[in-house]
Amino acid sequence: MAEPGVETRTRSSVITARAAATFDPVGRSVATARAFVRDTLQGWGYAEVVDDAVVLTSELVTNAVIHAGTAADVLCLRSEDGVRVEVADRYPEREIPVQSGRSVAHPDRENGRGLLLCAALATRWGVEYTPTRKNVWFQLDLPERPIGTRSAGPVLPDALLPVAESRVRVAVAQIDRGGAVTAWNEDAEQLFGYTAEKVLGKPLGDLAAWPHTPGIGTGLVEALQLSRWEGSYGIRCADGRVVPVYASHLRVRDAEGEPSTVCLLVREYERAVLQTPQRSAVSDAGAESRSADPFEVFIGSPAPDDLDGLLQRTVERARDMLDGDSAFLLLATDDETELEVRATTGLPSARQRFARVPVETGASRYGSARMPAVHEDLAAVPGAVPLLEGTGMRSVVTVPLKVEGRLTGSLGVAAESANRYSNEEALRLQFAADRIALAVESARLGELERLRRGSLSFLVEASDLLAGTLDRDQTLALMAQMTVPTLATWCAVYTIADQSSDPYLSYVLHEDEDRIDGLKALLTSITPPDPVPTPGARVWAAPAAAAHRAALSTSMRELDGVSGPLSSGIDATLATAAVVGGETVVLPLVARNRVIGMLTLGKPSDDHFRQEILELAEDLSRRAALALDNARLYSERMAISQSLQRSLLPPGLPDIPGVEVDVIYRAAGEGNEVGGDFYDLFPIRDNAYGFAIGDVCGTGPEAAAVTGLARHALRLLAREGFGGPAVLERLNAAILDEGARSRFLTLLYGEIWPQEDGSALLKVVCAGHPLPLRLRQDGTVLPAAEPQPLLGVIDDLELYEQTITLDPGDVLLCVTDGVTERREGTRMLGDDGLAEVLKSCTGLTAGAVAARILRAVERFAQEPASDDMAILAMRIPEPIAQG
Repeated sequence: MAEPGVETRTRSSVITARAAATFDPVGRSVATARAFVRDTLQGWGYAEVVDDAVVLTSELVTNAVIHAGTAADVLCLRSEDGVRVEVADRYPEREIPVQSGRSVAHPDRENGRGLLLCAALATRWGVEYTPTRKNVWFQLDLPERPIGTRSAGPVLPDALLPVAESRVRVAVAQIDRGGAVTAWNEDAEQLFGYTAEKVLGKPLGDLAAWPHTPGIGTGLVEALQLSRWEGSYGIRCADGRVVPVYASHLRVRDAEGEPSTVCLLVREYERAVLQTPQRSAVSDAGAESRSADPFEVFIGSPAPDDLDGLLQRTVERARDMLDGDSAFLLLATDDETELEVRATTGLPSARQRFARVPVETGASRYGSARMPAVHEDLAAVPGAVPLLEGTGMRSVVTVPLKVEGRLTGSLGVAAESANRYSNEEALRLQFAADRIALAVESARLGELERLRRGSLSFLVEASDLLAGTLDRDQTLALMAQMTVPTLATWCAVYTIADQSSDPYLSYVLHEDEDRIDGLKALLTSITPPDPVPTPGARVWAAPAAAAHRAALSTSMRELDGVSGPLSSGIDATLATAAVVGGETVVLPLVARNRVIGMLTLGKPSDDHFRQEILELAEDLSRRAALALDNARLYSERMAISQSLQRSLLPPGLPDIPGVEVDVIYRAAGEGNEVGGDFYDLFPIRDNAYGFAIGDVCGTGPEAAAVTGLARHALRLLAREGFGGPAVLERLNAAILDEGARSRFLTLLYGEIWPQEDGSALLKVVCAGHPLPLRLRQDGTVLPAAEPQPLLGVIDDLELYEQTITLDPGDVLLCVTDGVTERREGTRMLGDDGLAEVLKSCTGLTAGAVAARILRAVERFAQEPASDDMAILAMRIPEPIAQG
């Protein structure tokens, strides 16, 4: 039955594929379900809706396996117009929030949050109930894909036609199923500098500089699997430069049915050669001409459907309209204090995307991006336009982009000659800016929304990974691997042990493993960044400056014919310089009001970070800092615990003349080296030795405290001359004196005296402990003592000791109940099982006996031992025959 007020599912669409999985009611199932949905949708080529589907699935599966406590069934259905995901649990409680006069649910509350996200992100969604199940589903429709449409554009003036070289080159590359290049034409050789012999057989990923921005587009591997794909990326040329290209991919198959992808590539500014126009209704030419939109007249029809394409088309049109040598478009940050470079043409690569300049650069109206400005000669006013410094541009006109009175960006055109522009050109450019401002802002908001959704999915997975470990080194590695290459080209993590310590370079990672050693050497040679607790990313120029100096010094040595011992050649040094030649930022790692390190992110030559990526990195750094500090605290406490616990073990075993002794100890519990079980072997006086093996109730540090009391009291009392019963009676009183902290204790205590005839005399007291077993030379196994009351329960104990003689070849085996109570289902090893194992040890040394007992215990059950174990074996060796 469907809940009233919630849309029920429609089944009119034809289902073309389905995938289903069931996840157990454990916490790790949430991450597994996310991976299942992500892999399924990407395999179907539905990358546009992957992030939304993963976020919604994460919330719904969390409700099922964590809050409802049942298994979750996830079903993905593919139809012609989208994808539907269903999440069902076995707890059909009606907890759907019904909308009334008050809010549906608070976003910070756990219950109802998954349904809130469904309402916000899904095209349609619903809830269905049966007597045994609750089923929540959501539908995500695919955006319209204009690829493959046919259309005709209007007749445009020559000045508004797309710009291209006099000889347009279209590179053609064919990629096989495995991603390797199988064809490479002559234009590709001319554009990128590689001959076909150098490229054929290599993965396209080795050449492609693919953008790694969460939520924006797909990955290279996914793009090569789609039937059609268009977009922009970069190709690394033979000379090391990255050339921006616009690409059109088509998936084809040969006569044998083997699939491959044909890639057509042109220079980015020649994208009009390949770009597929959008479908649009075409009326008669005269009517279209009369009703032409000023925006389309300026941009051209059809307009690019993505923000980057729209911005690039805008600067090209603006430059051509004013006959300039370069143009640029900057978008304002949310607080309108800075402008971020998003598109340029005719400027050096250092002025490329995501560099930031302030909105206000001076006191006059010409120093503000909020007003139109004409600079007739920039040489007369140095610094007036920071973006153009060192470019050779002399005159410039800039106009603001505004939407509803709010500054959203700035558009500028520059020329190499002075006195090129006047107020007339400013008015023309402002008119064009007013026509495109709303479209640019709308595209920018759409991109931000996609980025926000991708960031949310990224942070959810990052939080899961960081919460899954308490190992410091693994946490450092995760921090770096999550940022490279998703957020940055390279990453370095500095850690600070305490407030008086200097930052230490703990981890370095680069997307190209061959560059890691050079990058680490460079960072080690310079002073680490200051540990400033102020939140947010700050620029760190030291790596780029140091790399520039090293490259210059190496170049000079190469020119002089002198090879330096610290350099492997100019190529390696220049490569390292290129690695850190772009923007480098530092984010503080602050946990519990203390700076515990810095996360350093870097870009290669001339690249800059976009503001949204820095905000995502800041959010990640806060989570990573807490995870790193938790790992540090855990490591410190573990080290302290292990140090204290090791102090409770005997420092060593004494050599007893005429007696072989071996001990094996295994403590249960993570990080515990000693627990409730303990042993000791110590000299009492000349030719007399004491031994003990015991088991304190429980395991872990609490049991270890009583262990220390028992072990030290036994040594002290025995060396004061007390016999076995008196030693245990006084130890019993000491345990009872602990009050609420006391634990009852089973203990086997004995004293051994080696005899001149090769035998050994033993006096033993067994207080509630598993009985010691004696193995005779003939294979007979018998108990070596009688059971008596355990310690720490009653005040007045009357104990007695028993005397036995071990003959040459005899073995005395003492164990704790972790050995005899080893279980596999309903089976238990027990005293009889232990005796059977001991029978097979005739003739073995004490060490071999202990090892065989341990091996038998471990093989008795598949699961690891859940209780502490101690095994003490003593053997009287047989005399060596004289011959």
